[in-house]
Amino acid sequence: LFETMYRICGKPETADVSEYVFPDGSKATWSKTYVAWAVAAGMISGKTNAGTTLLDPQGNATTAMGVSKNKCRYGTYDVLIGGADVASAVAATKFGSVLPSNQALSGAGIELISLENREFILRRALEKVRGDYDYIFIDCPPSREMLTVNGLCAADTLLIPVQCEFFALEGLSDLMNTIRIIKKRLNPALEIE
Repeated sequence: LFETMYRICGKPETADVSEYVFPDGSKATWSKTYVAWAVAAGMISGKTNAGTTLLDPQGNATTAMGVSKNKCRYGTYDVLIGGADVASAVAATKFGSVLPSNQALSGAGIELISLENREFILRRALEKVRGDYDYIFIDCPPSREMLTVNGLCAADTLLIPVQCEFFALEGLSDLMNTIRIIKKRLNPALEIE
């Protein structure tokens, strides 16, 4: 896994500090949460400063990072909907910094609909801490809804883990269409690794 990570991201000592890597979530992808967690943890072991932003309401990556999803003072929901400062919501772990998620995030997609510039709320929040990290990994929910749109608009680079099977490839085709739309209308700088 680490050799693949270094091939994609570069060796930690040469990492590009301006880059976000975003494992997308959809039927096309496979083990996206594990990949986000493992790559971030691998970066930390290579002395690269990585942060992970979690947009999946299931909160599995929050638990994997060693944070109790029910005991977080603030999390991704508070940043997106409540306007909490992202720096105060980040939890330090042995796997790097994490902006935790939990079930509170499950209704955020609906709440975001009524907000102005809703597609860019995560991007604006992360811009405040972008200089603190070499990489910020964004783990999205397994659907293409407003939380995922926020992730796509905040990302510079996409990393899409895919299982080699028919339905995953069919889902990947749908995902690529969504990415083309986001690139054309909202985030022209978005690239796929």
